[in-house]
Formats: sequence, structure tokens, C-alpha cells
Amino acid sequence: MEKVIKPRISTRRIAVAGVMSAFSILLSLIPSLGYIPVPPLPITITTMHVPVIVAAILEGPVVGAIVGMIFGLSSLYTAATIFAGLPTAFVFLNPLVSVMPRILIGIAAHYAYVSAKKLVNNRSAGIVVGAIAGTLTNTIGVLGMIYLLYAQQYVDAVVKSSDSSVVVTSLFAFIFGGVSVNVIFEILLAAIVSLPVVTALNRIYNGRGGK
Repeated sequence: MEKVIKPRISTRRIAVAGVMSAFSILLSLIPSLGYIPVPPLPITITTMHVPVIVAAILEGPVVGAIVGMIFGLSSLYTAATIFAGLPTAFVFLNPLVSVMPRILIGIAAHYAYVSAKKLVNNRSAGIVVGAIAGTLTNTIGVLGMIYLLYAQQYVDAVVKSSDSSVVVTSLFAFIFGGVSVNVIFEILLAAIVSLPVVTALNRIYNGRGGK
């Protein structure tokens, strides 16, 4: 009797990777969906990392990394086309800035989810921790690479495009300090969206017998 070998990548994983990758591309190509203003605050938060987090929590680090790569490639594409006229678009033409950190989102989100879930024995808490880890990985990863590769050029581009006089005392503080409020809202968004979506999809899958 022949031994049946189950494929490592199931149909479900392919489907989740495809759907979440499509969402990532859509959010990247439509700025009004990928970037949401938070009135009355003068900030805009990104939603593009959320599909990566959902995919990673649902289907593991490989699927999360694949969706993250699609997100990163979409970001690189829009930097060369839709946002080409923006003063800081040049940094995202480098895959080390636009692609690599986005691949790491899925890996970080999945393992944070698994660790937190085991630690507190609560799936919902794990999902929230995974959303936090994925969001922080995106922000710190992208800004970290910008700081390492383009700190002075990036700051000069931002200062030149500013309508008001800007005094820069620290490149690090300038690059990272401007997104501190954004990150809080992006974490809240990722948790608020990921928790019900992952929970609902898990219930559907479990009703069908799981993976």
C-alpha cells in the first residue's frame, strides 16, 4: 500500500496567501485605503501591514513572509510610480527598505502570536500580541533601514519639503520621533482588525475540519 504524502503547502494556505496578497496590493495601489487620516490629529496611519499579520497568524511564518514580500514589492512599485514625485520616495526603491522589513512582519507576528498564546493560554491575547509585534516590526524595520542607509539624505529631503523652518538636532530622533503617535494608532488598528478576522476565519476552518 502506497504511503500518501501530504503537501507541505495546502490548498488553504495557497488560498489565504493569494487573498491576503491581493488585499496588500489593493491597499498599496489605492492611497485612500492604504493610508487613513486620524482627525483631528495631523497624522495618517497605514493599513497595509494588516493582511500580512492576519496571514501569518492564520497560516504560519512562511505564508506570512510571502504576503509580506508581496506587500514590500507593491511598496517598491508605488514608490517608482504613484509616489515617485514625493521627496522621500527614493528610499523605498531599495528592497532593503521596502521589501525586507515587510517579509519580517509575518515572521515576527506569527512567533509572537504562538508564544503569547502558549504563555497565557488564550488565543485572543495571542492575536493581539501578534498584531503588536507585526506592526512594530514594520515601523522599526523600515525606519531602521532608512536610518542605516539614508539618514542624512532622508532628513534633508523632509526638511526641504517642509513649509516651516525645521531644526534637526539628531537624525535618529528626527526619523523615529515623528512616528511615535502613528505607531500607537497603527497597533490599535491592527489589533482591532486582526482579532475578529482571525477569530472568524478560524471558526469557519474548524467547522470544516480545520486545515
